[in-house]
Amino acid sequence: SPRGTPGWLAALQDRGVLAPLAWDLGLLLLFVGQHSLMATETVKVWLSRCFGVLQRSLYVACTALALQLVMRCWEPVPRGPVLWAAQAEPWATWVPLLCFVLHAVAWLLIFSILLVFDYAELMGLKQMYYHVRGLGEPLALKPRALRLFSHLRHPGCVELLTVLWVVPTLGTDRLLLALLLTLYLGLAHGLDQQDLCYLRAQLQRKLHLLSRPQEGGAQ
Repeated sequence: SPRGTPGWLAALQDRGVLAPLAWDLGLLLLFVGQHSLMATETVKVWLSRCFGVLQRSLYVACTALALQLVMRCWEPVPRGPVLWAAQAEPWATWVPLLCFVLHAVAWLLIFSILLVFDYAELMGLKQMYYHVRGLGEPLALKPRALRLFSHLRHPGCVELLTVLWVVPTLGTDRLLLALLLTLYLGLAHGLDQQDLCYLRAQLQRKLHLLSRPQEGGAQ
């Protein structure tokens, strides 16, 4: 550990470390609980009965609110031990730069993956459009997508894990965040060959749609 920070055993007896960690753990459990509970079939049926076509949008709004609570109310633990820290040169210069580049690539990939999926559908906007037009539930027309979502906690699992773990300094509270969200992401991540084939077909369809204006302009 860097000079001035206690060891891991001593941290377990330090209220100045345990109190903010307990608070942060409560925030994470609130987020994970909301994210999982509202995704269960029982709750989705109840929300659909009460709010109708707004069920998906309500889920997204509640998830955003829970995430905002985590970010705004998070308590850092400056007195806690550090698992690793890039302090000596040249690591103090190059490691943060490398982390920045990897984080930028990871977020770009997450954005790209969301484009491969139906972003309007993930936000609940497409459901409202279909309802107004009398077209029914859009996911009802996509049994392969429903199968995929049952195996996938988040479409950008590997990229999110990169953001969580690839940091120049991994302190106590960041370690708690990384461990809990890694466990949460991993518990429901079980893609099989059919899921991968569906993702590949979706990617090819999106690329074809993106290339159509260029083909029209070339003519």
